[in-house]
Amino acid sequence: MKIGIYGKTFQEEFHEAIYKIFEKLNKHNVDIIVYAPFYYFISQNLYYNPRILKVFGKKDEIDDDVDLFFSIGGDGTFLECVSLLQERNLPIVGINSGRLGFLASISKECIDKALDGIFNGEYIIEERALLEVSIAEQPEKFKNFPFALNELTVQKKDTTSMITIDVSIDGQFLNSYWADGLIISTPTGSTAYSLSAGGPIILPGSANFVITPLAPHTLTVRPLVVPDDAELSITVKGRGEEFLAALDSRTTFLQYETEIKVKKAEFSVKVLKLNMFEYFYTLRKKLMWGLDIRN
Repeated sequence: MKIGIYGKTFQEEFHEAIYKIFEKLNKHNVDIIVYAPFYYFISQNLYYNPRILKVFGKKDEIDDDVDLFFSIGGDGTFLECVSLLQERNLPIVGINSGRLGFLASISKECIDKALDGIFNGEYIIEERALLEVSIAEQPEKFKNFPFALNELTVQKKDTTSMITIDVSIDGQFLNSYWADGLIISTPTGSTAYSLSAGGPIILPGSANFVITPLAPHTLTVRPLVVPDDAELSITVKGRGEEFLAALDSRTTFLQYETEIKVKKAEFSVKVLKLNMFEYFYTLRKKLMWGLDIRN
C-alpha cells in the first residue's frame, strides 16, 4: 500500500498522534510520501524523521500508484488537499489535529482504531459532489481550480451598504437578494458556512445544492434547496467597483455586473468513511445533539 500525507502545522498536544500515525504506517510496511512543508515542520519542530519514500510539493510529483491520501489538520486543510489533488480521484482520509471537523472527522483519540479499520478494509468510499464555476468576463479568476467541495460565496467587499444578487436557475429568474452576500453550497458544505447562516443540513449524496442568503434585508427570504443538475447564474450589483467571491478557502475580487455560472462538476471527490463513524454519529458528536448542557 502507498499513502500520501498532506498537512499543516499543529499544536503540541498533537505530537503524540503524529508519532502514532507514522509508526503504525511503518509497522504495516506502507510506502509513504509526504507534502514537503509538512515533513519539514515535523522534522524541525518534533526532531522526528519518520521513514518515508519521498516528499512532494506539487500535484505532478505525486506518484500514480498512491492508494489513499491522509489530510492532517482541520476541514480547511482537507479543502486544500482537494485543491492539490484536483482530478486525481484519490480517496481522502480526514484526520483532525484540532477541534471541530466534519471532513476531518477522525480525532486523535481514535487514530489507532481508525488505522486498524483502514488496514482491515472496514470502510466505504463516498463520492462527494463539487461545484464548478465559470466566469466569462474574467476567466483568469479561479482558473487553476474553478471547483469547490463546500461552497461558492459572494459577499460585499467592506462594511458599506448591502449588495443585490440576481439569481436565475436554468434560465428562469429566481430572485434579487438584497443582502450582505449569498452562499451556494453542496451537501458537504451544508454543515459549513451555510449552516452558520441558517441553512439546512443536507445528507451527502442527496443530489442538491442549497442557496443561503447572508443577512437578507427581506426577512421572508429563506434558504432554498435546488437539484444539483440545475445551472445557476449569479450577477452581483452594488456601490463601488468590486465584490468578494470565495471558492472554499480561495478568495478573489470580481467587478460588479460580472456573471457567475455555477453547475455540478463532472468529477467528484472520494472521501473514505470508516464504518465506525457513520454520518449521524458525526452530526451528534460535532453538533452535540442530545447533550444536556443545562447544568
